Amino acid sequence: MVSESSRKPVVLLAGLPGRAADGVRRAADLLGAEPGTVVVRHDLTELREGVVRRFVQVDGRESMSVLELAHGCVSCTLRADLLPYLCLLAERDSVRRIVLALDPVFEAEAVCQAIADVVVTGVVGRVDGPAGRSVRIEAVLTCLDGSDWLADALGDETLSDRGHATAEDDRTIAQLAVGQVEFADALVGFDAGADPVERMRTGAVLARLAPQAAVTWVSEPGALHAGELDELLGRIPENARRGTGFDPHGPLLRGQPPLETDCGVVLLEFDTDRPFHPDRLHSAIDVLLEGVVSARGRVWLATQPEDVVWLESAGGGLRVGGAGRWLAAMTEEELEDADPARRVMASLRWNEHFGDRHTSLVILVNDADAEEIRHALHWALVDEDELRQVRFAPERVARWADPFGEQHEEPCEETKSTPVTGDGPSRHNER
Repeated sequence: MVSESSRKPVVLLAGLPGRAADGVRRAADLLGAEPGTVVVRHDLTELREGVVRRFVQVDGRESMSVLELAHGCVSCTLRADLLPYLCLLAERDSVRRIVLALDPVFEAEAVCQAIADVVVTGVVGRVDGPAGRSVRIEAVLTCLDGSDWLADALGDETLSDRGHATAEDDRTIAQLAVGQVEFADALVGFDAGADPVERMRTGAVLARLAPQAAVTWVSEPGALHAGELDELLGRIPENARRGTGFDPHGPLLRGQPPLETDCGVVLLEFDTDRPFHPDRLHSAIDVLLEGVVSARGRVWLATQPEDVVWLESAGGGLRVGGAGRWLAAMTEEELEDADPARRVMASLRWNEHFGDRHTSLVILVNDADAEEIRHALHWALVDEDELRQVRFAPERVARWADPFGEQHEEPCEETKSTPVTGDGPSRHNER
């Protein structure tokens, strides 16, 4: 087992294109000025041509390498260059800290997951294994532009709509904006030119989306100084995520976010031991796409009694996928491998007929009617007669229309079914 202290610390910097990306460069320069710090940045603007430029800054000097990838994509860049390069840097005694200034197309969570899980091979003098054996995530810092971040988080434009990705990349700006903040251990906001009311509303959203994150606001990227940045990183709590992935079976409210309403912003919790009728849920789901920053959680669909359905939204984009099986649907062998903490939590709400099946959603409402959302979701649940069918006539329930089924052709014109990068399940993306 590699000790924590022997692994080189890595700080990830993320931000959307524009002023936030300028903030990433500013933070990278400030951190890079410290002795023993190496700053690594990949420029993916020519990714569709299979060309990636890697910039490395050491002791104030920057070098550039041109990489040609046969199958130009973000995953190729990670596997073919970034992860092996991290392992090489970690072996150098002169390197005390590594800073990754991420291109806006990179997602910090995906990078951290790759560091932890993807096996790196072919590095001379190193036993094959994940880069996480050589480095550890010290912090994830996200920069944001207070004048337009909230508008981006509520929109439905894709990265390709704005010219930041190929047409095949259907991720939305909102998914990136929300994901960057939600995964951050620290946030730097730039509020010059921001409307005061919008700035307060953005602050209320951030407090609920990333309640554990240390936060500082400055006017412009150039106004950020080394002392402020060091102080901010020093305020990151001991129990911060530091690159740890989200557990879909764990608590949905992390870090005790405020539950009261502030500037019209409120967290809505929806929890029930009754399944959704899939067709009605599909009809009701639009309430999560207007005036809602994000929604996420576990869903029990009557037509999919064995599978935990995972729902998450950001702005006008929504994804539905799989999160494994309910404990009640597992074999004895599968139960033995299940997370003990999950089993304990499930025992507290175990139903004699349906086991641990339930729905639990957390919805971050910006300017929508929270009660209207709650009413629409309640309407989508099965009624008493349908619940009896779920219990006593599952063969009839299996014939119900299910827009979330794997073989379903989504009727919405803008809906696409796309695979998630990596080993994740296929998901239906709606906008």
